[in-house]
This record gives sequence, structure tokens and C-alpha cells, in this order.
Amino acid sequence: MRPIRRVLIANRGEIAVRVIRTLRELDITSIAVFSEPDRVAYHVIMADEAYPIGPGPSRESYLNLERVLATAVRVGADAIHPGYGFFAENAAFAQACEDAGITFIGPRPATLAGLGDKLAARAAARAAGVPMVPGSVTPPATLDQARDVAKQVGYPLMLKAAAGGGGKGMRVVRDDAGLESAWSLTRGESLAAFGDDRVYIERFIERPRHVEAQILADASGRVACLGERECSVQRRHQKLLEETPSPAFDDATRARFAEAAVRVAKQVGYLNAGTVEFILDESGAFYFLEVNTRLQVEHPVTEMVTGLDLVAEQVRIAEGAPLSFGDTPPAPRGWAMEARIVAEDPLAGFMPSVGRIERVRFPQGPGVRNDAGFYRGYEVPIFYDSLLGKLVVHGPDREQARRRLARALREFVIEGVHTNLSFHRWLVAHPEFVAGNLSTRFIEEHFDPTLLGPDAAAAEVALLAAALHAREDRLRVALPGSGDGARSPWRWAERRRRAPQGKR
Repeated sequence: MRPIRRVLIANRGEIAVRVIRTLRELDITSIAVFSEPDRVAYHVIMADEAYPIGPGPSRESYLNLERVLATAVRVGADAIHPGYGFFAENAAFAQACEDAGITFIGPRPATLAGLGDKLAARAAARAAGVPMVPGSVTPPATLDQARDVAKQVGYPLMLKAAAGGGGKGMRVVRDDAGLESAWSLTRGESLAAFGDDRVYIERFIERPRHVEAQILADASGRVACLGERECSVQRRHQKLLEETPSPAFDDATRARFAEAAVRVAKQVGYLNAGTVEFILDESGAFYFLEVNTRLQVEHPVTEMVTGLDLVAEQVRIAEGAPLSFGDTPPAPRGWAMEARIVAEDPLAGFMPSVGRIERVRFPQGPGVRNDAGFYRGYEVPIFYDSLLGKLVVHGPDREQARRRLARALREFVIEGVHTNLSFHRWLVAHPEFVAGNLSTRFIEEHFDPTLLGPDAAAAEVALLAAALHAREDRLRVALPGSGDGARSPWRWAERRRRAPQGKR
């Protein structure tokens, strides 16, 4: 067992802050890296040590393998936590860490390489006997081969990049007439984004739910499933709100689901934290989708219902220690929801927003958690993902968690940049969300920007202005000849002084 004492976080924003907090509780030195625009970012302020790694563009800083690794070696880091995004699922980076004698807090390089290819992941799931969406076993090499597969699978179908992720390299095709252009566009997008133009085909499920299983696996081969997360509320394949457990599951489905996720993990010899993702059709049948070989953005909802610290578990596993709970994971208690707070304007097609955050008021109270990477005065840069933070709540059941989230969203104030707070307020009050009737087409079917009420911050400012106006009007000195001397502020003060206690 190799103890970890100094960890470099190869990331930024709220996930870097979140990792730093756990490292501090474990009495492990946290080391931040930062690009020039992030010089005074929250994760830099929070860390025990911080070092520059280049200019703003990710390719020149957070995605510059040589600079990040050289910094880790130079400052004596004995481990690197990749967070999510950037190098989190990069097999070459994990291998470079291993070659440099630095522990990569995540899966083995071979696992990252294998599961990073969706076709290889599908093959592993198939070997594990897990239900699969009908589709191609190997990527068609030509358009004619793609047409042959399409005839077997049937329309509508989905083209997917074999090396894809993050919603990129995916396109729905509804008939044979649209296949040629979709084939060309998807391959080009895949090559540009991932350096790999292989595309596979699978049947498109019209109104699926997206449900994933959180797994942890230690070096002894023990694999635990910590329950499922419902991630169906998405926009352009990007998740916006997650919850656990899934309102679509009964106990029997949940048990089969967890068993399938564990089988996939054991099939590939998985190590550390990961997520096995599935889609559910309208009948409730679930099918393997992919494995995300990292900590997920939505991991806090699992922490809220299990009481576990998943980052602490990651560190334990990386040190060679067994899972903290042994063979029996803690039984989930209650319900948790997470709203992703992003710097985007829902009234303008969710366009990203940059600028200075002028005012912040975080919600508080029972069962409320804020995972944030910003503060008042922080400049939201143009170079990175628009995620500012996550608002997470816990309650004894789904309705109480939903009400708590609605209350917390009303309290949340961010001024200076556009955010999606008003969208989330609309979402959690929508009758279909309240009923738990979700699918990945929820926003497409229900969202209308004109339905958004006034932003809470704007409404609060307007209310304050009205109150001040009323107060000034009440205390205004009467003009000569107005016959309203009773409105003089001096007379008003005298009247209050003379009034009996309790009558003021």
C-alpha cells in the first residue's frame, strides 16, 4: 500500500474545488494548476499550492500533457487527480503518470483505452451478457456497408462516433434518404473531435430515459454498485438535472440493473470509480450504452443518499486499500437532486455568457449543498465549459427533495452574467417533472423560453426598489400649501416616539 501525501489536481473550476476539500479532510496537500485567465480562480485560492501551466486555451494549458506532468514531477506530487473532462479518460496521460512514478487516481491505462472505444465497450458488455441496443458489432467501413446495417437495424437509427463522448459525434437518421449526408457529417465531426472517423450504428429509441449506475472497484476485484442516477433531463445530449434514485425503477428492476452494471465492470477488470450508463425504453427495458471511466459531474447525489465521499474512496483505492465499506455498500437513504448551474442564457438558446460576477447569494438551509467554482468578482472566462457549479439537495422522498430544490433555486442569486437559474425554476415546477415522467426529449417536448418567469434576482431588485420608493413617498416632507403636514418626517418620528409599545 502506497500512501498518497501530495496530489496535483489536473483540472479547474468546481471539480477542482471539490477535490481540494476532500484532500484537506484527509490531510493531503492539494496542488492546483492554472492557466493565465484562472490566476485568481477559486480553485487556485483554495489549494495549498498553485502553479501556472500556460495561456488560456486548453490545448496550451490544461490539455498540455507535457506541461501538466512536468509540473507534477517538479513540485513532487505523488498522485494526480484528473477530475472530469480534460485528461480524466485519457489513456496516454494515465500511462505517462505511471511511467513517471506518479499515481493516477482513476482506472488503469489499459481500461481507459479499452472502454474509451465505444465498440470495445459494447463488446465487453455483450460478453458479460448485458442487454444491448440492436446495432452494428463492427463499424461499417463504407456507405454501402452502412446501408446494409441500416436495413438490418431499421429506421430511425443513430450514428455514433466510436471514440465519442460528451454528446459529440451523434446524429439521428430517420430514413434512407438522410443516411448519406448524416454518414459524412458524423464521420467528419468524429475525426475533428477525436481524431478517429469510425462510426457505428444502433437503433434509435424515440423517448428513452438515461439512467446510470455508480460503481466503485478496488484492487482485490471487489465491485460495488452504489445505486442508480436518473439523468434524462438533457439538452443536446448534455445533462442539466440529475436525481437518485430513478422514479422509473421498482425494487426488482433496480436489482437487475445493479447486477448488470457489476457484470460489465468485472468483465473488464475495472478499478476505481466509474459509471455504467444505460438507456430505458418506454416499456422499462434497459440497454447498455457506455462506461464513463471517471468521476461524474453528478456524483454528489450519490454521496447525499449514501453518506460516502467518493473522492475519498478514489484516493483509498489508488493507495491500494479496499473499499471502506467492505462487501456491503451502505443502503441509500432518501432522495437527492442536482441542478447544474451554468453561465448560459436560456432566453437566447442557452448561449454561453461571460463576464464579471457582481453579486452572489448561495442558498442554504437543511439538506442543501453548493459545489461552486466561483465567487463575487470572479471573471467567467471564454475558454472553458460554462459550468459554474451545482446545487444539490436531499430529502426523505422525491417530493420533499423537489420542493427543497425549488426553494433553494428561489434563494439562489447570481448577477453579472446570464445563468440557467430561471430554467431550473421552471423545470422543477413543471407537472411532468413533478410526476417523474421524464425522457431525454423532455426539453424538446416541453420547454418554451416564453414560459420563464422573471429572474429571481431581477424580481428581488424590483421589489426592493418599490419598497424604497414607498418609504420615501411616506416620509416625504409636504410641499407648502399641500395641507398634508402630517407627512412631515419630523411629525412621523414624533408620532412613533409617543405611540404605546406594541402599537408602532
